[in-house]
Amino acid sequence: MAPRYASSLRSLLAPLLLSLQTSFIVIYAFCTEVEHDVRVDGTTFSNFYAGTFQFFKAYFSISLAEFQDVNLMVILGFGFVCTFLVRYGFSGSGFNLLVAVIATQWAIILNGIESLYHRGKIRIDLRSLVVAELCAASALISIGAVMGKTNPVHLILIALLEVPTVKSIMLLHIFGAFFGLMLSWILYRKGSEQRFEKEKFDSKTGLFSMLGTLFLWMFWPSFNSVLVDDRTPGRKLGAVCSTYLALAVSAVTAAAVSVLSSPKGKLNLMHMQSCILAGGVAVGVSMSVIQQPWEAMTIGFTAAVVSTIGFRYLKVHMLLAFQCHDTRAILSTHGLPGLLGWLMHLILQIKDCDSHTVAIQFAVFHICALLITIALSLLMGIFTGLLLKGNFWRPPQDKKCFDDQAFWEFPHLAVRK
Repeated sequence: MAPRYASSLRSLLAPLLLSLQTSFIVIYAFCTEVEHDVRVDGTTFSNFYAGTFQFFKAYFSISLAEFQDVNLMVILGFGFVCTFLVRYGFSGSGFNLLVAVIATQWAIILNGIESLYHRGKIRIDLRSLVVAELCAASALISIGAVMGKTNPVHLILIALLEVPTVKSIMLLHIFGAFFGLMLSWILYRKGSEQRFEKEKFDSKTGLFSMLGTLFLWMFWPSFNSVLVDDRTPGRKLGAVCSTYLALAVSAVTAAAVSVLSSPKGKLNLMHMQSCILAGGVAVGVSMSVIQQPWEAMTIGFTAAVVSTIGFRYLKVHMLLAFQCHDTRAILSTHGLPGLLGWLMHLILQIKDCDSHTVAIQFAVFHICALLITIALSLLMGIFTGLLLKGNFWRPPQDKKCFDDQAFWEFPHLAVRK
């Protein structure tokens, strides 16, 4: 007898997608307009710099090439990274695209509410698209923790609930990681300690996933520098150089630590996929205070060590001790490097302060910003997880987790009468 997979999602997924997209079209028809008083080269774009817990007004340029870099990372990079599971490639890449485009449309609306109030219209330009895609990236990080154990309805609802609470582009990695961890804790399935039957990867899926990592690695400098205020000469170039150097060092360090931590003294593909990006994550958080190349390289080195060791040991301990089944190890890939970047930002900023009073004030503000980010991500993660925990959303059965056949048509497997 052929295996029975999850029942049709026609009554849930199709109405959700159609209602959402229809609503977006109506909102965009009456409340938005494209910014026409700018040049295509990006030299006159007016933007809002996404700082900590609010969008500070600033003026800087975003070129079409920078937007394309970020778009490629969000769609192609994250999409391929999620194909590492041997029977979840369709879902890993397809659901990533679905979540990304819905989250981006939703984020444009939410980020434009202030403009709608003051100017009567939500202005759409490359700046608004980039900021919206960065918000979507936080949701893509979070769903990595529960991928394979949820259906597309879950993932879309996660994005819709998470995007409104992303208030800090600088801390999006930390927010997305802890939000995803809370989801994995609330949606924990008994027996996860024994590993799911289809939760594995092979050489083919590993190659596709590594390709996604390489795309992310190559375009991460654009990801970190796209919202840098370029009124000060050299700031954007400095952000690009710092990110590249940190990524280069983290790639070398991750390879070395992977070999040292392996019982057989061999490279681990999963380490290379996830941990070579640690330097880019950490530098993205601390980029505004990095002055020298060696500072970026040191951050990249430390981030790779922390990320690789965390990937090797922390994922298992999180599962056994806290019942957090983190499918894509987002804590080691995004959470720990993000926290390290936050710490380095604090240290470097205090080092450059001339006054003890200013240093103390900055430290208090910086610590409060982190605590609020983590608290908000944990609370929203718990709320979202509880909302999605019911069987009403038709989660896949334990034996059908990490399997494309629960959601996708496979013509060569169709039963012919």
